[in-house]
Amino acid sequence: MPNSESHGRGTPDRPPNRFETSRYEVADDIQADPLPQTELIPDKSQTVISHNNSPDLGFEFGINPYRGCEHGCVYCYARPTHETLGMNCGIDFESKIMVKYDAATLLRRELNRPSWKGSRISMSTVTDCYQPIERKLGITRACLAVMAEFRQAVAIVTKNHLVTRDVDLLAQLSQYQAVVVCISITTLRPELSAAMEPRTSVPHRRLDAITALRRAGIEVGTLVAPVIPGLNDTEIADIIRAAADAGASFAHMTPIRLPWQVKDLFQQWLTRHMPDRAGKVLHRIADIRGGKLNDSEFFSRFKGSGIFADQMAQLFSAACRRANIAVRVPRPREEYFLPPRGVQLELFGSGGP
Repeated sequence: MPNSESHGRGTPDRPPNRFETSRYEVADDIQADPLPQTELIPDKSQTVISHNNSPDLGFEFGINPYRGCEHGCVYCYARPTHETLGMNCGIDFESKIMVKYDAATLLRRELNRPSWKGSRISMSTVTDCYQPIERKLGITRACLAVMAEFRQAVAIVTKNHLVTRDVDLLAQLSQYQAVVVCISITTLRPELSAAMEPRTSVPHRRLDAITALRRAGIEVGTLVAPVIPGLNDTEIADIIRAAADAGASFAHMTPIRLPWQVKDLFQQWLTRHMPDRAGKVLHRIADIRGGKLNDSEFFSRFKGSGIFADQMAQLFSAACRRANIAVRVPRPREEYFLPPRGVQLELFGSGGP
């Protein structure tokens, strides 16, 4: 199924940036490299904790050590964020990675502020904090080390088995029920995963990650996302069963979102990889999105609408009941956050749960 034109990348395409009024076009007789090497660009942000005010996201604060993502998931709703940086949401998003090298230092400073009360922080709210370059840079691990020191509540979503590298720090947080990890599984078919999300961990490795985290006593579940009607919706029950067998205690599901140029990238990917099914898949997506390929309205964007969306939701709920796992993502506990003065208090007997 993977196409040699884009092997190792989600897409070779360079769609125009919607914020730019002019664009550089490569001449037909000049071949642009469709598979550029990953470029790491220092991100000089002076803060690392971002604030979210969207009413349907379920979290208020987030950390993203990286902007852009090497995983190359062609469907990624975060791709348009790269356009705000003057790049494209196609190959630039997965090859030009903005790196917050000082993330752990900034995090320590922000957690030390008297105004910070230990509210839950979500990691990978935009891009995966365990994307491939994390293996070398260790920025996510450094942030988790700070969080473990402060008993800072954190929720993590990732597609990468690399999360198991940090089981020691996650276990420290787990002593205070201050961590929840959600392993995202889109499909159990390796060939589909290789084409659609080329630099993520293969499906069985994600299941292995669930098992490893569960054995370490860490609260772990699965995110079945994105569900793409006509492509992977028939796998919902199988994914839930496999995740539960691996040790998942909860599951969540969201349908595909295709904002801005992502819908064009996805259509091009479908035509490139499975032209015989492209029309059916796009038609089914439109069926759950009110006749369009995307719905940006709060709340409905994470559920879809119509008969096929209802059927997917019912299938998901039934699969979770059969697997005896929760359909609600647990919330990491915030009350054991250790503020700067907490070190002194512990000398007089203040402890954990």
